[in-house]
Formats: sequence, C-alpha cells, structure tokens
Amino acid sequence: MKTDKGYVMKNKPESRSFSQEQGKILISLARKTIADKLGADSQAVTIPDDPEFTSRRGTFVTLKIDHELRGCIGSLSSDDRVVDGIRKNAVNAAFNDYRFTPLTQAELSRVDIEVSILTEAKPLNHSGGEDLLTRLKPGVDGVIIRKGSAGATFLPQVWEQLPLPRSFMEHLCAKAGLPRDAWTSADLQVSVYQVQYFEENRHNES
Repeated sequence: MKTDKGYVMKNKPESRSFSQEQGKILISLARKTIADKLGADSQAVTIPDDPEFTSRRGTFVTLKIDHELRGCIGSLSSDDRVVDGIRKNAVNAAFNDYRFTPLTQAELSRVDIEVSILTEAKPLNHSGGEDLLTRLKPGVDGVIIRKGSAGATFLPQVWEQLPLPRSFMEHLCAKAGLPRDAWTSADLQVSVYQVQYFEENRHNES
C-alpha cells in the first residue's frame, strides 16, 4: 500500500501502530545513523516527543540495493526503545551482517531502507507437520523457530519470496542450520509475531 511519495507502509497491526509520518522519521533516523558512521553528509533528524518512539519493541532494519538484499539485522526482544533499536540495527545491517561486506559510502545513495516494528512474539502450539502449516498465516506471521541451540526467524516480508508454507518452513529450518524437514517434528519450538514496516522507494517513484 503506497501512502506517501517514495514510501510504503505495510502490515499495520491493530495495536500500537505507527503513523506514516512516524515511519518516515524512523527511516530517516536509520539513514542518518549509517551516514554518520560513514562520515557522509546527512540531514538532521528530530525525534518528536512521542511515546511510540520510546516504547520498547523489537525492531529490524533491512537494506536493499536494486531490490536485492544488502543487509538485515534486528532484535526480537523488547529490551530497547524503538529509536535505540533502529539506530543499533541500522549500524549492524550496514556493517555487521556476516553475509555481506560492510556498506560503502558510494553505495549509500543506492540503498533503500526498510524498518520493521514487531509485536511481542507468542508461542504457536502445534503437533508438527501439516498441523503446523495450517496454523501459519502467510503474509501476516513472522516466524521464530528453536531447537536446542539452533534458532532463526523470518520476517513476514519473506512470505513475498516464499508464499507456500512448506517452502517457507524448509528455508527457515535451513537458515537455523537444521534439516530442511525439521518443521515436521512436534518438538520444534515455534513462535509467531507480526510487524508494521515502512520502506523507501527512493528509486522507484512515479
């Protein structure tokens, strides 16, 4: 859903939702944080005196160049204030995602930034296999899996690339370092959460 030129707001949970303008501020904050780390010019960002910004929520920051992932780091816990989580995860997504080399100043102008604000994760009871697949809500649920010391999560946005629950879970298990069919086991711990996310379309404006 495009609600402002150059920005998209999606997946708006019922409770504690951020406005379009608040989402733009969070994206600007993430961009400035990365620019400052690179020593690049950046615009000042004023954080309004609004309790939403200081609420404690899980957050993720995702970077893309030409629609391809360039970094994604976040926190599932609600230990940090939203503004602090965005700052921390912006730096980590740009410079500390082990899958990518650190972002360069030359790349910054090509990056589109996405910020996600998470609801509290809740356990999803299941008996394994098909029962788990029927309980998932494609396009809505972010999913966390844990088994022993292994664990991983996919944001709800990943459903856009993996719309079938079986494939979604196979890839998530692989991300966690588990066998791809680990989702069929009833002892796999599964939790779900929802997100509200805002993304830039700086290079695709009409």
